[in-house]
Amino acid sequence: MNGFSDHGLDEGAFGESKASSVVKAFDAFPKTKPSYQTKTQNGGVWTLFLAVASLLLAVTEVRRWYVGETHHTFSVEKGVSHNLQLNLDIVVAMKCDDLHLNVQDASGDRIMASQALSRDPTIWSHWDNIKGAHSLGSSAAERGGVDYQEEDVHDYLGAARKKRKYAKTPRLGRGASPDSCRIFGSLELNKVQGDFHITARGHGYMEFGQHLDHSSFNFTHYINELSFGPFYPGLNNPLDNTRTATEQHFEKFQYYLSVVPTVYTDNPGALQKYSDAAVPLSSGDDSVPQVRLPRNTIFTNQYAVTEQSHVVSERQVPGIFVKFDIEPLMLTIAEEWGGLLSLLVRLVNVVSGVLVAGGWVFQIQEWANEVAGRRRQRRQDGHGGVLTGRKSMDKN
Repeated sequence: MNGFSDHGLDEGAFGESKASSVVKAFDAFPKTKPSYQTKTQNGGVWTLFLAVASLLLAVTEVRRWYVGETHHTFSVEKGVSHNLQLNLDIVVAMKCDDLHLNVQDASGDRIMASQALSRDPTIWSHWDNIKGAHSLGSSAAERGGVDYQEEDVHDYLGAARKKRKYAKTPRLGRGASPDSCRIFGSLELNKVQGDFHITARGHGYMEFGQHLDHSSFNFTHYINELSFGPFYPGLNNPLDNTRTATEQHFEKFQYYLSVVPTVYTDNPGALQKYSDAAVPLSSGDDSVPQVRLPRNTIFTNQYAVTEQSHVVSERQVPGIFVKFDIEPLMLTIAEEWGGLLSLLVRLVNVVSGVLVAGGWVFQIQEWANEVAGRRRQRRQDGHGGVLTGRKSMDKN
């Protein structure tokens, strides 16, 4: 009829095929005719607002994924170790020859720490004005306006890579007479409850001819380092950089420590491969099977501390007493990252949620504006009828 068949052409090819019409029947996203679409200023503002909100939330999710999340997990300590290393760096405002330092634990062992640790004569004025020194339990204002914040796992890992040496004692000036003593070093202790104490010569122990005059007592002290486990001077502990002063000769300072073995890692998957009977190689105990820690993992100890001090009578022993107890738990602080697929899923959820919620709010706002416009129109129509006198004419 139209000549197309003479040239081998099919008129149906110019329309929709049956296959495409069947597929279109499953279209869940029907299109609105352009004649039904109206662009408004209010809709444009909402579109910009939703776009900015989606962008900000997406950037926040990407940043959180990049930084990772820190998880704290408590578990029964893996393995049974017997030794515990104590790291001490303390300055006492008394001469070295007048101090006596000992360690005693619950097993009955007594360690002559005075012989195992190093002693350097020094002057108290060198340690009295150290930047950042504070009293235990001081407020943020007393610490220079900086409140306590838990450090990032990477900060701990980076601090553990720094040199593991005690700083040198400041040199005495020419003609200066030392009035204080710096005691520092590391000790191998039994991993049981115990205490170490610093007392005056001839007090607390029977030493004939070693009685020290009471007027020489001054247990004002500055703790630069007190930690357990491998020596990481870059890690912060509750008693680090704390200073305590007294004007009394018979003052007794007591510190109660609760020690918890702690592992910092950003490789939690590798850490799970170790058996429960294994003890980290850095624990310093050779009596049980040990393994090497995975990369970016350190083994240390944290502790909580409670302090009290009071004046005692001359019949009691003044000094500095530190009592520690080992908790049978292990704290694992791990930093983990989600996969790329989980990041994409979270981004889709965030953006789609903002768009859907924003669309609902926009529709509610448009409906509310429409209702309010109708009410205003009715009020205007009713008010205008009274002015023109229509109601009075209807009554007549």
